[in-house]
Amino acid sequence: MELRDAFQDLIDPRIERNKRHSLADILILTICAFICGANTWTEVEEFGHAKRDWFKTFLALPNGIPSHDTLGRVFARLDPAGFRQCFITWMDAVTQVTQGEVVAIDGKTLRRSYDRAGAKSAMHRVSA
Repeated sequence: MELRDAFQDLIDPRIERNKRHSLADILILTICAFICGANTWTEVEEFGHAKRDWFKTFLALPNGIPSHDTLGRVFARLDPAGFRQCFITWMDAVTQVTQGEVVAIDGKTLRRSYDRAGAKSAMHRVSA
């Protein structure tokens, strides 16, 4: 299962007319960046620019790499439970394909990522 397929049912909370980047592009870019050690939205954006040619081989990116502000806004509005379920689905598929021989995964909660006003849980970082 491709990463894109695992997240296809995740609801995009953005208003249609304001979408300059596909949700799949944002999710794939961000997950790749965090796995490679990015810790902030600025680092995710920088990672995207550094790997732009590689990302263009499998992402649409019609408006280039999303800004760190765009990344932060999109993730702040995503349903954490929905994202978690999609991520688990993807990891289960990876485990099956690799027959359980997977690199160790470590998770951390990102500081100051809890949204009290929106009652959204904190963001979590996963690294391999």
